[in-house]
Amino acid sequence: MYIIFRYLAKQIIISMFAVSGILLLIFMSGRFIKYLAQAASGGISADVLFILMGYRMPGFLELILPLGLFIGILLAYGRMYLESEMTILFACGVSENRLLVLTMGASLIVAVLVGAMSLVVSPWGMQNVEQIFRDQSKMTEFEMLAPGRFQALKSGQRVTYTEALSADKKELREVFISEKTKDGKSIILTTAKTGTQYVDPKTGSRFLVLHNGKRFQGMPGEPQFKVIEFESYGLKIAEPPAENKKRKDEAIDTIDLWESSNPKYSALLQWRISLPLLVPIVTLLAVPLSRVNPRQGRFFHLFPAMLIYISYLGLLIVARNAIGKEKIPVWVGVWWVHGLYFLLAMLLLFKGNIQRRWRAKNA
Repeated sequence: MYIIFRYLAKQIIISMFAVSGILLLIFMSGRFIKYLAQAASGGISADVLFILMGYRMPGFLELILPLGLFIGILLAYGRMYLESEMTILFACGVSENRLLVLTMGASLIVAVLVGAMSLVVSPWGMQNVEQIFRDQSKMTEFEMLAPGRFQALKSGQRVTYTEALSADKKELREVFISEKTKDGKSIILTTAKTGTQYVDPKTGSRFLVLHNGKRFQGMPGEPQFKVIEFESYGLKIAEPPAENKKRKDEAIDTIDLWESSNPKYSALLQWRISLPLLVPIVTLLAVPLSRVNPRQGRFFHLFPAMLIYISYLGLLIVARNAIGKEKIPVWVGVWWVHGLYFLLAMLLLFKGNIQRRWRAKNA
């Protein structure tokens, strides 16, 4: 029996990893593009992009793995039905109930993994993401510069370009700065061979000191421009605004959610518990849904199965939102959704037995 379990687990895990890998790539690509746009606009440093994605990965996996397992069982068992492997297993004494028990053994490993991510790893990852964004928000315009790119920085009034930047980010080379005057009636263009950062020891204010350059002031299209040549010229670097962002719910520790009486936090706690609970229930659903008639084709059963999964996840989201808005009591919670789909799974599993008893009773 161990050999059969190992074979079934291998078929399921291979299919699950293939599906999960594709879904993870799709989800993370969208998030990476968003962070990349922030880095291009000077909102965050390009150095932290892959660190952010690493911390966000558990949050994606906790949603992807249950779906990957569900589709993995459908694909693996569907192939085995089509190629008569299931027929051989049943002929060798492996009953449908035994097949279900063996499949549940593999799915419980996934459930433990999803539970660890949902309850512990994902909140920890979001806390680190928020800390990175807080650190990035404290960085000055000088520290956010990237060589070879025009950047409209946080102040929104200044566009800066530097051809090269020293490794320690203390010296700029071939600097170009464009900014509007306070009254907005003219534009100031400044060029310089080099630029360095200076911190006033008394006030702590930061300045960009430009060396060997020119300063032009005027309106585009007008013939008159003021031109000033300088050896050294200082520009005050805008200090990052003090931010006091509210902590995201996803970053709250599970223990804090457990101790809170806030319905919104109770809804989030039940959601985190629901994700690992989702795994065994979708396994119970997938085993009967994977039964395939060879004349129907390998993928015929995927569409109705996906509709069931989407409705299951959708109802969980609706129930979570309803708890947060106090439309559903906390004690009712999302558990009725799990109960509903557990009953559906039992109906699908024992549909044949129910039909045979019904025919025998009415014979």
